[in-house]
Amino acid sequence: MAANIASGTTAAVLSLMQGASGINASLLALQQAGSPGGGFAATVQVTAQNVAPDLVERSTAMRYPTANIYCEKVVNTLKEKFRSFSGRVEMVMEIRHSQDGLEGLESALELYTDAASQALDATRGDWGNGMFYSGGYEITFGAVKRGGRGFVQSARIGFDVGVSKS
Repeated sequence: MAANIASGTTAAVLSLMQGASGINASLLALQQAGSPGGGFAATVQVTAQNVAPDLVERSTAMRYPTANIYCEKVVNTLKEKFRSFSGRVEMVMEIRHSQDGLEGLESALELYTDAASQALDATRGDWGNGMFYSGGYEITFGAVKRGGRGFVQSARIGFDVGVSKS
């Protein structure tokens, strides 16, 4: 049951983030509103996977920026006593950006993170199939490391999705 809930929630988040009010739509709106800086990518590659950046770079041709969505934890709190599952699914959206120089790397990552958080804000409410997102998230920025096109930095957005299944 937990595997079905994890994969179903991941698929729902992926669909919403790739959809009409997803990350790329939010990114376009931010760029049109005149966000500071320039030279940002027009789109973010959105995938459902929990893989370390160095493994992805060795196994496939990587295109940055990227947003990796995955389930980190499934918690059955049995809030609704007569349901087989009633709790929360802890989701993560990891935004990664890479470029050849350090200048502007952090501001670009912040722009992509803003787009992702705006896309999450736009999806608050009932998602159907017993899933709902009440809002709220936590963003953690990682340190710049070697990798990708020279340097890579990531931001982790953690958020909870409520799930209720019979």
